[in-house]
Amino acid sequence: MITVVGIGPGKKSLMLSGTQEIIDKAEIVIGSERQLSLFKVVPAKKVVFTRLAVLKKIICENFEKPIALLASGDPLLYGIGNWVLANFDPKMVKIVPGISSIQYMFHQIGLSMNDCYLTSSHGRVPDFDFLLRHKTVGMVTDAVIGPIQIADAIKQRNLHRTIYVGEMLSYPNERVSRFNEETVENRKYDMNVVIITNEG
Repeated sequence: MITVVGIGPGKKSLMLSGTQEIIDKAEIVIGSERQLSLFKVVPAKKVVFTRLAVLKKIICENFEKPIALLASGDPLLYGIGNWVLANFDPKMVKIVPGISSIQYMFHQIGLSMNDCYLTSSHGRVPDFDFLLRHKTVGMVTDAVIGPIQIADAIKQRNLHRTIYVGEMLSYPNERVSRFNEETVENRKYDMNVVIITNEG
């Protein structure tokens, strides 16, 4: 049995009650160094992975054991839970939800999530013509398409939007900024979420 455990944006107090109990009962706990550091896990059952091919091999070799796979945010909102369900028998998979970084960001800026469009730029090129038709868009971004590229796409279409950028959400060095397409700073953005709103 594989239990995919949503661990929220990063702060331990934001995890669902019972998360540590799931970790304790697992024979193998899989996650990144950052994810694993949040839990008391004995070294013998802790497995660090970096690539999906490695993850699939680990799970296949230990399929009969109770496995806990850590998922940042919510496993089914552009998370690893979707990959697990596509690659293994769903009857052998349990998904434990978590607070997504997008959800957390909406609450940090006091903006309703009603009728918003949620997406991700991880490993994909967004269709900005489609996205910018929406009044509000929440997007998990990466190093390739982030706040700067989003601002450029807005300017190229002669549109105006408010752009909220949340970096290192829920961590001690959390940073939430408000820009428009002209004022987005030309710098590196740490692990971030972007919310685009048409407030006009």
